[in-house]
Amino acid sequence: MKQSEIKEASTAELQEKLSDNRKAFSDLKMAHAITPLENPIQLKAQRRAIARIATELTKREVQ
Repeated sequence: MKQSEIKEASTAELQEKLSDNRKAFSDLKMAHAITPLENPIQLKAQRRAIARIATELTKREVQ
């Protein structure tokens, strides 16, 4: 998810996407622990997407 898309999304949508991304990241980590992923960069991308969304939510709470 791009930063511009994150800024345009509502807070409820971001919270839903955050929970979805965290679940997907957890699933990827488990799958990678059992058998190596074909593309381990997915873990990095998922982790960064979670950080972007969490940062935007925090920014909105402060304002």
